[in-house]
Amino acid sequence: MTFLRPNVSSDLGTTITGEGVFLRTPQITDFSAWAALRARSRDFLTPWEPIWPSDDLTRGAFRRRIRRYRAEMRDDQTYPFFIFRMSGGALVGGLTLSNVTRGMTQTATIGYWMGEPYAGKGHMTAALKALLPYAFGTLRLHRLEAACLPHNRASIRLLEKCGFRREGLARGLVCIAGRWQDHILFARLAEDRP
Repeated sequence: MTFLRPNVSSDLGTTITGEGVFLRTPQITDFSAWAALRARSRDFLTPWEPIWPSDDLTRGAFRRRIRRYRAEMRDDQTYPFFIFRMSGGALVGGLTLSNVTRGMTQTATIGYWMGEPYAGKGHMTAALKALLPYAFGTLRLHRLEAACLPHNRASIRLLEKCGFRREGLARGLVCIAGRWQDHILFARLAEDRP
C-alpha cells in the first residue's frame, strides 16, 4: 500500500548526522571497509545474527546487497544505513529500517549491528537517536519495532535508552545462529517521548 507514503528519493545520497556519528546509505565503495570490519567482528557478531552465507564477505555478494538495497529503497520497503564515526570517518556498524508497512499501520522494523572494536562506546545509541527524526519525520512512520534476544543486555539497554518500550515475548521469532529463538519485542511510537 502506498497510503501515506512519503516522497523520499531512493538514491544513495541520504546522510543523517548524530552525536559523534553520521549515517549514510551503503555504497559499493564501502566494500573493503565493510568486509574488513565484518570479518574482524565475526566471532563477536555470529551469536546475534542469522548464519552467514558462505560467500557473505565477497565483493560479488556485496554488489548484490547494494542492488537489493537500491530496489528496496525505491519500493519504500527498506532504508539501510552504515554508521561512521564523525572523527576519522571509520565505519563502525549498520542500522536498517526494514519491513516498512504503509497503509493503516505506518510501521517498520529496526535491525542493527556494531563492529567489535566499536561496541560499548555509545555509537549505536547516537546512531539510533539520530535515525528517529528521519523515521518519524521524513519517512512519516508511526511505529518502530525492534526485537532482541532475552540475554542480549546491550541491546535491551540500547532500546530502553532510546525510548523503546518492552511489549512482550515473541516465541521462535528469528533464526539466530541456526536456531529459532525467542525475542523480546520493543516498540516506539512517533508520539512517545524518551
